[in-house]
Amino acid sequence: MKFAVIVFPGSNCDRDMYHAVQDSLGEEAELVWYEDADLSGFDAILLPGGFSYGDYLRSGAIAAMSNIVSQIKQKASEGMPILGVCNGFQVLLESGLLPGAMLRNKKLKFMCHQEELVVENNQTQFTSSYEEKETISLPIAHGEGNYFCDKEVLADLEANRQIVFRYGDNPNGSVGDIAGIINKQGNVLGMMPHPERATEAVLGSADGLKLFKSVVNHWREAYVAGV
Repeated sequence: MKFAVIVFPGSNCDRDMYHAVQDSLGEEAELVWYEDADLSGFDAILLPGGFSYGDYLRSGAIAAMSNIVSQIKQKASEGMPILGVCNGFQVLLESGLLPGAMLRNKKLKFMCHQEELVVENNQTQFTSSYEEKETISLPIAHGEGNYFCDKEVLADLEANRQIVFRYGDNPNGSVGDIAGIINKQGNVLGMMPHPERATEAVLGSADGLKLFKSVVNHWREAYVAGV
């Protein structure tokens, strides 16, 4: 399986994502500069964390208007798995691929520490290797991770089981303790915690590796085995 790691000006978790896939997962990964991007030949797209375009205007807002996002939207409509982490999640929100918006953390401070999450939905192609309600530990590192949506959108997310991860002890004020959501089609996941920084025990947790394994398992069952 071949993963594209999209690199914007200001991305800073692209190497983490690359090594998580290439070294921890054992699959192929390629860093793809946003201006040169041709996404044909890839099986999944990863939008890493960082500060694309210096977070000017709003986090992820300028990256969401780049040409590569048009390709990403096309691939999303074709069912390709797309994962956005931290700034990548913000880009998915700003591009309309996921509902809601991101606000500054409730204490208006940048936070960087380990957080416990609860796997709310393990019936997705990103979480099938987890147990339902499993508690996992992933690092967070953000200043604008306070997920917000109105009551109608929140009701939709709940009804459609689109809330994939919740915080055990909500650190940033996110509505509904939301740490990660998926689109209705089930192939676009955005999350603020960093699974790519938790793929080996030496990093403090290997809980993030199951997420990437889930994607590979789903892809093999769907495309390699022809199911």
